Amino acid sequence: MQDLTIEALCAEAKAFSKLESGRPEPSLYGITDGKAVGTYLEHKFRAFLADRYAFAAGNSANGIDFPSLGVDMKVTSLRQPQSSCPFKSARQKIFGLGYSLIVFVYSKLDDPQTQTGALSIEHTIYIDKTRTADFQTTRGLRQILENDGNQDDIAAFLLDRMLPVDEAEAHIIAQEILDGTPVPQGYLTVSNALQWRLQYRRVIAEAGKIPGIGSIL
Repeated sequence: MQDLTIEALCAEAKAFSKLESGRPEPSLYGITDGKAVGTYLEHKFRAFLADRYAFAAGNSANGIDFPSLGVDMKVTSLRQPQSSCPFKSARQKIFGLGYSLIVFVYSKLDDPQTQTGALSIEHTIYIDKTRTADFQTTRGLRQILENDGNQDDIAAFLLDRMLPVDEAEAHIIAQEILDGTPVPQGYLTVSNALQWRLQYRRVIAEAGKIPGIGSIL
């Protein structure tokens, strides 16, 4: 077996999306729980890859599906394209999640006559880790830097954005940014919660147009 690479992952995701789209599946009939659909598709894609590639499987310890590649897999409905991910630090909203994403966006149709459900994979998108920060937060920070903002300006902005940091931590992060820690423009909408809530409408719209956001399908 050959080792799985990012290029192979994206190529196989495209093939899988085409193969899976429209295929009638009795176990999906009547299922409206997005988590159940996501689990079904994630397991099928991992099994699809395992026939040809060697890769380390993700688990709760490392937290992502393809730890050797630094890639996590997400499955979401086109009706409300979003998912949750573990909260590690407020810094993820500024500097990115720390890993890349491969996102399958589906719509689902049930057929009462055959008692089957079928998924249509509408979009398959690869999001490089440099694009996984919050869009509005990173855009605001980059504008402050362009306008010669100082530590107090950046810290005040972070606190105004209701990031889960106290004033002391906001000033520490602000100084890191001023010292040269890069703030790439993110394209996710990352909502504060006990877990991050990732929203994908912007990356769906921008896929294939922005470096680091690849439209696989």
